[in-house]
Amino acid sequence: MGDASSNSYGVIVKIIEKKKAYVAMIFVQLAYAGMALFSKASISKGMNPYVFVAYRQAFATLALAPFAFFFDRKKTEPLSYRLILKIFLISLFGITLSLNLYTYAINYVSATFASASINTIPALTFLIAVAFRIESFSVKDFPGIMKFAGSVISLSGALVFAFVKGPKLNFVNRSNAIYNTNNIITHFTTKEKSIQGCLLMLSANTAWSSWIVMQASLVKQYPAKIRLTMLQCLFSCVQSTVWAMIMDRDKSAWTLNWDLNLFSVAYCGIVVTGISYWLQLWVVENKGPLFAVTFTPLALIFTAIFSAFLWKEILYLGSVCGGILLVGGLYCVIWGKNKEEANNIIQKLCDDAKEETNVITTV
Repeated sequence: MGDASSNSYGVIVKIIEKKKAYVAMIFVQLAYAGMALFSKASISKGMNPYVFVAYRQAFATLALAPFAFFFDRKKTEPLSYRLILKIFLISLFGITLSLNLYTYAINYVSATFASASINTIPALTFLIAVAFRIESFSVKDFPGIMKFAGSVISLSGALVFAFVKGPKLNFVNRSNAIYNTNNIITHFTTKEKSIQGCLLMLSANTAWSSWIVMQASLVKQYPAKIRLTMLQCLFSCVQSTVWAMIMDRDKSAWTLNWDLNLFSVAYCGIVVTGISYWLQLWVVENKGPLFAVTFTPLALIFTAIFSAFLWKEILYLGSVCGGILLVGGLYCVIWGKNKEEANNIIQKLCDDAKEETNVITTV
């Protein structure tokens, strides 16, 4: 009996070891689902959204500090005043702006929409990169058409998810939900506020996509990636603290007790920014960025399931159709990007072969 159980355990360990990249990305998407759920819960129960971001970034800085020390200690790139200013400004218009918009907007949208809107980030990143001529595409090439079409479909899906309702879909018995909507507030105060929340959430994703685009040039100047992210979180913490103090002068807003608010900011800072970032970096280095991005829709699925069971959140047919468009658009962008990279590799190999042939012919 003991040998059988030990053999079963050994088989499970081998499977996990073999599929650890898959396990890591599933954990990351679960973490992102938790971010939407816990952020929504804390803000809805009355925590100041700007204070939430300040505390979250403080925890994120502390969580990333050990990783930065152990993994980037051999990278001793100097920090000039100009580079520090650049990091400060990118933190301000990227992380700080994005997180403050996200946290303010989540009080007026569902946690499911917050997770769904994240799927627009690859499309928005592509469009912003094209606008700044960092990325290019050709309407004559099918991969380029797919990337552009996928971006449009993804953004259209977000709008459908937000504004098209349709009939209700009841997947669970509402009376058996763990939390009542009176305890976890999920209602929208007015139709105008819900529309405002959706638009602000999309604006937050646009700011985050801009931050991703700006990282390309920043990483070239300062290759210590984890330390760079820690610095940006530190600057964002300072910026968010100043902004929160300007927006709310009440000292009691900064009080943290041993409750959901403390757990939420610690979770978002440590698990989402600290552990999840390191796992994503590891997966990208081992499997590539496209492998990591393909798991993004899982956060939407996890959030929808937990919201339905825990908070009695109602899903509408329009939301489901919007989610399908979001995910479909995302995979169109991924396919187009993957096909374009493959074509570039083939073209490079052909060019190298031609050069070698010319050299041999000349000799």
